[in-house]
Amino acid sequence: MTADRREIALPDVRVSYLSWTGPDPAGPVVVLLHGAGVDSAELSWGQIGPGLAAAGYRVIAPDHPGFGHSPAAPWSMTQDRLVGYVGDFVDALRLDRYAIGGLSLGGGMAIGHVLARPQRVERAMLLASYGLMPRLTDGPLSLPRQLLTWLAVRSGLLETATRALAGAGWTLDWSLAQIVRDPARRTPELAAAVRAATRSGRGMAEFAQWQRDQVRWNRQATDYTPALPGFARPALIIHGTADTGVPWRRAVAAADLIPAATALILPGAGHWVQRDRPTEVLAAMTDFLARS
Repeated sequence: MTADRREIALPDVRVSYLSWTGPDPAGPVVVLLHGAGVDSAELSWGQIGPGLAAAGYRVIAPDHPGFGHSPAAPWSMTQDRLVGYVGDFVDALRLDRYAIGGLSLGGGMAIGHVLARPQRVERAMLLASYGLMPRLTDGPLSLPRQLLTWLAVRSGLLETATRALAGAGWTLDWSLAQIVRDPARRTPELAAAVRAATRSGRGMAEFAQWQRDQVRWNRQATDYTPALPGFARPALIIHGTADTGVPWRRAVAAADLIPAATALILPGAGHWVQRDRPTEVLAAMTDFLARS
């Protein structure tokens, strides 16, 4: 199933988005939010979107401002501003009722959106979500690692190193292997798409802005954990045990805090869990949405 690409004007930026429509154009709506780095709607949801549409849903996946095909925003890329943009996006599309899902950064945006504006949201799906821990890492070395990352972000060293290493093919292959653990899922087509996105440089400056907003010397600026008992909608939390970015036990703890949450922990799956295990993820999402 081929996606339809469209563009919509928000109050202060234009946003490009993909839309997959199933047999019923008026079917239930699912909004899907991609992650950070050089990610985009196509990279995150190119496999899942058609499957959900075939199951009867109207799937909408934006490229966040400055990512993919969307022009850069006139504002700095902070977590609060990204959460606000999600609200602007669903308002511009005049969505009355919808489910929302997000991967990594997009998961954190989905959490923030539901906490701020739960009225029209029916269900939420959080995949390898950001915003579930106070620091970048757990364990006895979490504070020194946080401090070193803060220094690298503030000095610009992290962004410079990321851009420099992005041009080396072996680093891209290594990075892809860290987030998609199954070699069979690291197809030549996926690798080529990631290389093309990296060469374009789209999203890198925005990701660096977001890191400057979020990475403090001793903690992350955003940790939604204390607010999760007030998460007012059913949630599906999907996580891989080989996720090196967010420990899977944090996902289990989040599911325990949310009043109506289901956790699916996939053994051996990495951070890009929907690319690593698309069959299981699609089945879980379809089953979860059908409970509405």
